[in-house]
Amino acid sequence: MNVLQNKVAGVLTGAAVGDALGGATEGWTPEQIEERHGGRVEGIVGPFLADWKTARPIAPYHKGDGHVTDDTLMTHALVEVYTKQRRHLDAYDVASDLVPLMIGERRWVPELEDHALILQRVFLAEKWIVAKLHYGHADPREAGVGNIVNCGASMYMAPVGLVHIGDPQGAYAEAIDIAGAHQSSYGREAAGVFAAAVAASAAPGATVADVRQAVLDVAHDGTAAAIRAVFDAVDAFLADGGSDDPRDIARVVRAAVAPYDTVGEQYRAPAMDARLPSRTKSIEELPAALGFVIARNGDLRSSVLDAVNYGRDADSIATMAGAICGGLHGIEAVPTDWVTDVTAASRLDLDSVVAAMTEVVSDIARADADRATQRAAALESLLDPVYAK
Repeated sequence: MNVLQNKVAGVLTGAAVGDALGGATEGWTPEQIEERHGGRVEGIVGPFLADWKTARPIAPYHKGDGHVTDDTLMTHALVEVYTKQRRHLDAYDVASDLVPLMIGERRWVPELEDHALILQRVFLAEKWIVAKLHYGHADPREAGVGNIVNCGASMYMAPVGLVHIGDPQGAYAEAIDIAGAHQSSYGREAAGVFAAAVAASAAPGATVADVRQAVLDVAHDGTAAAIRAVFDAVDAFLADGGSDDPRDIARVVRAAVAPYDTVGEQYRAPAMDARLPSRTKSIEELPAALGFVIARNGDLRSSVLDAVNYGRDADSIATMAGAICGGLHGIEAVPTDWVTDVTAASRLDLDSVVAAMTEVVSDIARADADRATQRAAALESLLDPVYAK
């Protein structure tokens, strides 16, 4: 496996296993998770509720047991769009290619234990894409306006980071464009920042410090404030000696991000003004994921397990943490037993997804390099006469 394929594999595999492990604890508190499982979750576990087939609000989804969620379904669908177009994407590609995949092609949906449409698995904030673009014929660049503001666009932006490896600014810009068809405000902003984090993490020789600087360079408004607050809190916690109790870092991260999170402390009973556009607020998931990555110095296993045991939107937090850590350290960072069990339980052909995305990244990188050479030549011809004087 060459360096590029290793990075792609690390990101996509790290995201998938994080998603699968986090799906089992999504929506619950750390205390509820420990009570249910007799302590912290340390790997793949079964459904939180024994009667998940009929229990609200879980039914009819079989979460746990290594099943990936819509985070992975949407990520792989975006990979398919890149594979088809083999170029950089924009909001119009969401309308012309991603939406048809969501409504027109049945595939195995692990949580439904059946072949189904992606549309039948995603939640309302993602169904919005179909309603606005397929039925409402909205301008793709503006279709996200009016949707509830959440992490729905962020959760599948890892492929955008991969086609901009080493270029966080470019990843941010492309993700902001694509996410305009899905989200607005801080939901759209987080999609751009997450893509930038992946682009920075997957660069050869990248460190946690590089990821940290990259997200601070691109983030705006409440998203930037929330990330800084989490980084400052984690820094202070570590400078004070940290803790041998892994529960403590979750408490530190939650306390830091809480002022920016509109959902509130009762995750399943959001506040009346939850998920509304704002210049001062942020989604919770991205700052939390970054906090765990920073606190654990990019270690995938511990970062993902922190996210899993954090609860709340655990699958998306663990997806993002897994993708970033996988970018930093490659496929070797992802526990082999997790990969084996998740791919089997979810019927995922990750090898094919990784191979396809690696080819796409290579093709786009060559085209970018050609454009950069042409641009440099044009600039040189423009600037030389100035310098000659």
